[in-house]
Amino acid sequence: MSTDDVSRRTFMWAAGGAAAAGTATAASGTAAAQEDDDENGGGGEVEPDWPSGAQGNLGTYEDARGQDEVTVTVGGGDDGLAFDPTLLWVDPGTTITWEWSGAGGGHNVVTVEGPAELDSGSPVDEGGHTYQHEATEEDEGITHYVCTPHDGVGMHAGLAVGDDIDTVDVGGDGASGVVFVPQGARALGIATFIAMCSTLGLAFVFMKYGGTITQE
Repeated sequence: MSTDDVSRRTFMWAAGGAAAAGTATAASGTAAAQEDDDENGGGGEVEPDWPSGAQGNLGTYEDARGQDEVTVTVGGGDDGLAFDPTLLWVDPGTTITWEWSGAGGGHNVVTVEGPAELDSGSPVDEGGHTYQHEATEEDEGITHYVCTPHDGVGMHAGLAVGDDIDTVDVGGDGASGVVFVPQGARALGIATFIAMCSTLGLAFVFMKYGGTITQE
């Protein structure tokens, strides 16, 4: 057997080993990711599928499930023309208090569409004014509401109640609009990259030193 044949066989054996190691790593990573997804209900973190009109000024989001009480600032943001948090997710039984900051002029809270009937009455510009609503099972779903005097400038918001609602995957940080990439796919990509690099490295070694292996 020639020196080149031995070197070629050695290279093919090493390259095959690298590819197999990459595949094993990918399989391991995918299995671990699947197990992690199963433990967490699958799919990573989710957020209510808010109506586009509810995502108004400021755009802050709070998942307040598990809390008995939560406060929303009316007249938030730099110009006082926002609800903060803008998007809020609560359980039935939670009491939501809208508290006026006194900024941005007169505000109110009125349902645009959705199951929760919100109506704080006429606009108020006094700081410290409050309006309360206790979420009930009848409110389950997603409600889009607005400050009627500032409808045209984007003072809209959303209230989600309960778990029986449409949701979207937002990744691990809870931020809207983040593209969610499954852990298994990431593991597969990394392992494939490692296997490719290993194979290319062995090819370089073979091309440069392939004739150095001899038989006795």
